[in-house]
Formats: sequence, structure tokens, C-alpha cells
Amino acid sequence: MPVLDLRHLATLDAVAVEGTFGRAADRLGYTQSAVSQQIGALEKSVGGVVFDRPGGPRPVRLTPLGEVVLAHGREVLARAAATEDAVERFKAGEGRVDIGTFQSITNVVLPTVVRRLLDEFPAADIRLFEEETDRPSTDGLDLLFFDGPLTGEVEQVKILDDPYVVVARRGRFADGPVPLTALHEAAMVAPPPICDQVRVERVYAEAGVAPLIVFRTADNRGVISMVRAGMGLAVMPMLTLDVPPDDDVLCTHELAPALTPREIYLAWQANRTLSPLATRAIELALHTVRQL
Repeated sequence: MPVLDLRHLATLDAVAVEGTFGRAADRLGYTQSAVSQQIGALEKSVGGVVFDRPGGPRPVRLTPLGEVVLAHGREVLARAAATEDAVERFKAGEGRVDIGTFQSITNVVLPTVVRRLLDEFPAADIRLFEEETDRPSTDGLDLLFFDGPLTGEVEQVKILDDPYVVVARRGRFADGPVPLTALHEAAMVAPPPICDQVRVERVYAEAGVAPLIVFRTADNRGVISMVRAGMGLAVMPMLTLDVPPDDDVLCTHELAPALTPREIYLAWQANRTLSPLATRAIELALHTVRQL
């Protein structure tokens, strides 16, 4: 099977269209001798003559073999051009990126990241997957946000320390920090005991504090809604809150001693080359959290 050079096929096409080696050379920016050499190399590859050369000013004509080579050669050139175009579009950020996320990141960080990505790369295919789990995995994902460091074959960067505050109805506590001991036997609305909530409740236990959990929900807004309704208080990371400073019903307090902030990481599979789109998503995520 002959191995055909794309340059030789492009030269064949140019000569067939222009009719002479000289005009093909002008079109391609070659010398006429270079065109002749490339056609000669092509004929050697296919094992036969691809042009009849009548001589003088008369145009060359494709031989039957030349017609076969040109027909299939143009298909090869078209596929090569399409591949080159796809590669350039990929390098420019077109393609698909799959991102694992959770509520806080979905609500606060990703809207800015997604909007910027789509502004820069309108043809980008962005897929988001939200799952509340204490066993995260980057399998099938380009990027994964999680509230804690991951183990295993991953690369990761901590993007944010998210401090915890007490959320309560106004008047429940005096201004200023709330002692951790004030949570003992207090009615509390809380997330499920997964992810960083496990660590938070372990801190309570180690301090001899046993809140009365009256409702658990993975919906951050549900937690705040029930605190607003008077069902209990909550201890939540700042990124989960939608409580303006001038809220008529709710207010936030620091804890004393303060809980260690939850750490939010952005991770991806180790030893894997990231696409330009995924790389840009990382850059935008870091920029976005710096603005919070």
C-alpha cells in the first residue's frame, strides 16, 4: 500500500485545477521544479504516471490512475483539513468539560465560571454533576469540587477556607460571638452527617456539646428557612448562606472558640492532561473565589 504525502496530494490537486506545473507553482508558492519533484515523488509512491504531459503550452491531463488518486486524495485532504480545524477549535477552548459540584459551589462560584466560559467559548459543552456524598470520585469527570481534601490518584488545589457561623433569629443571642457551649441541648437544624458536617459534629462531641437536632436536610436553603421559621438555630459555612446583613428576622454570629473553616478543594485525575477548556475553568474558579 503506498504511503501518500499530504503535500504531494495538494500539489496533484493544484496541477489538476491549474492545468500547468507553472501555474500550480504560483498558486502554491513553490518553484516549478519543486512541483515537478513532488509529482515525481507521488508517481513513485503510486507506481504509475498521474499526468499526461503533451509539452509546450498545452495543459497537462490526468491519467486514469491520476483520476483515481485525485478523487481519493481530495477526500484525504478534506479529512486532514477538518482534523486541523477541529484541533484548532479544541485548542481555542471548544469541546466538553464535565464538572462535579455541590450546592455551595453551584450557587455561588459556578454561575460566574460558567458565564465566563460561555462568553469566551460560546461552543463549549459544559456538563455539571451535583452529588452530596462523602466518597467523592473524579471518575468520569474533568474537575471535581469537594469540601475537603481527596485521597487517591488525584491532583488538587485548595481554593477556599469557608468559616462557620451561627445562624439564629434576632434576639436569640446577644451581639458578639456565641459560646460553643450555648449549643448544648439547643434545638438545631443541620445538614446530613456527611462530608465536613461529620467533622463539625465530632468537634461538638469532643467539647461535650450535644445539640438537639430537630431536622436534617441537604438543602441549604431549607436549613435557613427552618431557622427563619423558629424551628431552631444552625451552624453553617458562610458560603451556604443567603442572609443579608439587614435581614429583619435572622442574624449571624461567630462561634467562640471558632470552628476550623471547612476547606474547599478543586481536584482532577492525576497524570492526566487537561483540556484547554478544563484548564481555563480552573483559572476562572480560582479568580472567582478570590473575589468573594
